[in-house]
Amino acid sequence: MQDQDVLDWLLERDEDNPSVRYFTLTDLLDKPADDPQVVDAREKVMVSGPVPSILDAQSPEGYWAKPGSGYSPKYRATSWQILFLAELGADPTDERVRRGCEYLLSHSITSDGAFGVYRDLSPRGALHCLNGNLLYALGRLGWSDDPRLHKALVWQAGAVLGEGHIQYYQSGTSGPAFACGVNLGQPCAWCANKALRAMLGMPASLRTPEVERAIQVGVDFLFSRDPAVADYPYSGKVSPAWFKFGFPLSYWSDVLETVDLLVKAGYGDDPRLGNALDFILSKQDKQGRWYMRNSLNGKMWADIERRGKPSKWVTLRALRVLKEISTLPGVR
Repeated sequence: MQDQDVLDWLLERDEDNPSVRYFTLTDLLDKPADDPQVVDAREKVMVSGPVPSILDAQSPEGYWAKPGSGYSPKYRATSWQILFLAELGADPTDERVRRGCEYLLSHSITSDGAFGVYRDLSPRGALHCLNGNLLYALGRLGWSDDPRLHKALVWQAGAVLGEGHIQYYQSGTSGPAFACGVNLGQPCAWCANKALRAMLGMPASLRTPEVERAIQVGVDFLFSRDPAVADYPYSGKVSPAWFKFGFPLSYWSDVLETVDLLVKAGYGDDPRLGNALDFILSKQDKQGRWYMRNSLNGKMWADIERRGKPSKWVTLRALRVLKEISTLPGVR
């Protein structure tokens, strides 16, 4: 059981961040979807805080900022809004949410089936971070049965494994096991985290042997370094973003996300997570809260909390991970 004072803080009726109450009820307290408190909290997500601000900025056609593939301008275009709506717990049945998802699926997929960053939808713009984020988001928003999503998942697994009809490009996904042109052809751990997040979030019916093997490649890569140090192949020094917890992460990642994914993959009791768990706990204050250290405020349609202050979102992220670990047999 989490400290009651922290739970009470997360359960506050907060008009600026109503999603936190919703996820605290469902993810930390295991309330079912039809619980009256959960129903009420889900309704509040759609009428106050960031979600209605994002939806108010949507065009009647379904896109945000400008028509097209939806990657640019960063954090205000369509791709980002679908990701943010999913992470904020937007109602998948809302007509505006569905219109945005359909627009994205109709305008953002390259000829090889993956989501791409370029306006011309060239397959050279397919990246694990973008494809993973959108697979994850669209799955959460109710589109797991869409064949276009299935094709993007096939691309994700095939690109990781180097199997199937996968082409690599110097400017984008440039080789198997998360090699990325943006990272000078080296394997990118941010890409690995986003791809792993997508594949782990897929329904069991879509977890083909290829997807399962790709998940294992991701796990092995993330454990190839101490997750607490995060000195994965990179063109310069280790990115400080790994050690600054925030929300939302977009294409960035942090130690907390790495641990979360490795726990979800079944490695919560692995001693190789020990240093990373100690690092996470070291960031908790005396009141049991974590702080917002990495923020996209000023770049999105709606700001989310303040940098440098106690963060309900980061605290929720941390407590989700700690709860999953605490339920493992033999783990205290």
